Amino acid sequence: MPFCTSCGNQIADSSRFCPNCGNSIGPGAAAPPLFPPAHAAVAEPLEYTIHGDNLQVARLKLQAGQEVYAEAGKMVYKTANISWETRMAGQSIGDKIWGAVKRKLMGESLFMTYFRASSPGEVGFAGNYPGRIQAFSLAAGQSWLVQRDAFLAAQTAVTLNIALVKKLGAGLFGGEGFILEKLTGPGTVFIHAGGDHIEFALAPGESIQVDTGCIVAFEESVHYDIQFAGSIKTAVFGGEGIFLTTLTGPGKVIVQSMTLEKLRRELAPARGGGDERSPLGALGGILSSED
Repeated sequence: MPFCTSCGNQIADSSRFCPNCGNSIGPGAAAPPLFPPAHAAVAEPLEYTIHGDNLQVARLKLQAGQEVYAEAGKMVYKTANISWETRMAGQSIGDKIWGAVKRKLMGESLFMTYFRASSPGEVGFAGNYPGRIQAFSLAAGQSWLVQRDAFLAAQTAVTLNIALVKKLGAGLFGGEGFILEKLTGPGTVFIHAGGDHIEFALAPGESIQVDTGCIVAFEESVHYDIQFAGSIKTAVFGGEGIFLTTLTGPGKVIVQSMTLEKLRRELAPARGGGDERSPLGALGGILSSED
């Protein structure tokens, strides 16, 4: 039985259009496609605006037939003419299970929610904590690596996959662990991360050192490594940790001013009267304890 080359839905042999997505069925439709479907050279332009300051909403204006997918629970609103459906990527049960495992490793939900417009409409997405939304317009084959759980939404031509940190030190001490998310075009993709964002365009061989965990995203061409933060005294008493992430160009890098872990730590009730982030603060907390 033939398959739709756009959405992967099974169709009747005599059908000229897919009943699921309306795609025109041409010659060669008998072979089942990959999921997500094979990329076109150029994705259809997506109209959008990012509204707000530190509690931003990405407002996507979809034309008839346009479809995007998003992390479950990130939708804020949609117009009534936009249908939505929860799916697990993959053709076989094994593909679906493996895709779900990879999404959990990336800090994402088991399912993705797909939004499709039957006529011009709008859908809005937002993150789960204060921060900013970053949009990328990716060319075919262009990739960015982003921190775990940063993915917000994307056009269906964009592939979301898992990326493993190749070096042991980077995985153990990089603040992001061994797992990053890899987003590959073509198409427009939206990510969310805490605080404000700063973008750097690194020339070949140019490096920047970043506090571990503060990396939002970087282009695939950027080299990612972990280095010791100077002397023992600086590492122990500097308040910045023992390791720094070193990013070397060429390519673009985006860093954030506030991580979710820092936000949790600052909002947590003070314990013992000392700042437990530093050895001296922890010692002060012990000395001031009444126990």
